[in-house]
Amino acid sequence: MTGQLTPALVLLLLFLYFAMLVGVAMLTGRNVGNEGFFLANRKVPWYVVAYAMIGTSISGVTFISVPGAVGLESGLNRGFGYMQVVLGYLLGYLFIATVLMPMYYRLNLTSIYGYLERRLGYWSYKTGAAFFILSRTLGSATRMFLAAVVLQNFVFQPLGVPFPLTVLLMMALIYGYTFKGGLKTIIWTDTIMTTFFIAAVVWTVINVGKAMNLNVSDLWSAVSSSRYGQIFFFDNFFSDPNHFVKQFFSGALIAIVMTGMDQDLMQKNLACKDIRAAQKNMFVFCIYLVLINLAFLMLGALLYMYAGALGIETPAQTDQLYPKIAFYHLDTAAGIFFILGLIASTYASSDSALTALTTSFCVDFLNFEKKREHPDLYAPEQEKRAWVDATERQQRRARTIVHLSFSLLFVLIILLLKAFSGGAVISLIFKIAGYTYGPLLGLFAFGLFTNLKLHPWAIRIPRKDSRALEIPAVVLLCLLTPFLTWVIEVNCKPWFDVGFLTILLNGILTFAGLWVMSYRDAEG
Repeated sequence: MTGQLTPALVLLLLFLYFAMLVGVAMLTGRNVGNEGFFLANRKVPWYVVAYAMIGTSISGVTFISVPGAVGLESGLNRGFGYMQVVLGYLLGYLFIATVLMPMYYRLNLTSIYGYLERRLGYWSYKTGAAFFILSRTLGSATRMFLAAVVLQNFVFQPLGVPFPLTVLLMMALIYGYTFKGGLKTIIWTDTIMTTFFIAAVVWTVINVGKAMNLNVSDLWSAVSSSRYGQIFFFDNFFSDPNHFVKQFFSGALIAIVMTGMDQDLMQKNLACKDIRAAQKNMFVFCIYLVLINLAFLMLGALLYMYAGALGIETPAQTDQLYPKIAFYHLDTAAGIFFILGLIASTYASSDSALTALTTSFCVDFLNFEKKREHPDLYAPEQEKRAWVDATERQQRRARTIVHLSFSLLFVLIILLLKAFSGGAVISLIFKIAGYTYGPLLGLFAFGLFTNLKLHPWAIRIPRKDSRALEIPAVVLLCLLTPFLTWVIEVNCKPWFDVGFLTILLNGILTFAGLWVMSYRDAEG
């Protein structure tokens, strides 16, 4: 490592960093019940939520993979092409703020998938929640994997620490400061983490610019005039996955599904006191998001320009370019900021996901909210209070077990990814989202844009005993549409590259299947 940035110093920094997070958790996690764990008692100021949401949406993948993709010769997100997706986000966030969030507040939801139960029935609700858990688990574990690889290569491997132990340590730290306070703790720790990774990007951009004899005022003109500065791509609509139309509209859909139909991001919005505060948060967050993603892309262009000027070989995995330059070709401070920024961006996304997964499983599958009231409405008040207290204690224990189980599942997925990873991870993230969030898009779209109801159809599978196995048709549909999407995408590849529009194709197939299964209520 360059200068004095030794593995021992990095470990000391990490220890101090997590000691600070644990301190915040101790202050915010006292006497937190389920309402505090899941929704922070709906008392968080909107401007704090807007700032904390940056940390959730800008993960370690964005921190490393977006700058790395800038220098690609072809394929997704080369140059400043990722800004096309970001601009599409704005259209998606407008839909979230004006359509989805008012509905969630009106229904007073803890888990947003409760909407599907009220609109489309029990099995649609369970299917939607299950697909969120699947997609968020895979996506967040993939984000954690990227950070774990960087820390392993540059910090823990020189110390002789095996990769599985590195991953286990990372997840143990997240569990340690989130298992008591939940969302109430995470919103405040994420504000700290957001500050760290923004500082890391700004510091690196300025210092790389200085190394190339560029003043702050000259940075944008140097980047925009380079071969990396192209933002809009309008050629070869059928063959280029980076085409503006594909990127912009897939960005809008990704925002709607991965934010508006995602318990993780919406859980923070539901922590605001009312819908007007939540909408303010969303609009301010949009401004932050555009500026910060632009900074990440500028950083990527400067890293490639710097590497070209000094003859630095670009790693085969472009995700490794930023850490390589930060550790070996810049000063010690740049390396320190990189480590803190990587950890901050990764943990701000992963800790929030872990809490959202715990919330969804507890509310949607363990039915926490439906078990809070005493079964006997005429029981004495003292007995009812005792029942509520006992139920709360029981649910806290169950919540802790669920939280720990998801942490261990993250570890397992990361270890599996270690053997099969390659290329820029952000493309893998969006590909996973396309296949797993597509059914969610179809379910919500059908509920929002039609007044039809679903037949309670089921596929009967005979068994040796007298009872047949019944699979609800909506469950089977949502399992089949990702496979059909993959088949169509593969067969269309020679003449049309779907790109990030996988999620739209998947959603359309799900919507069409729901239409076939639907009927119009006589009262409707």
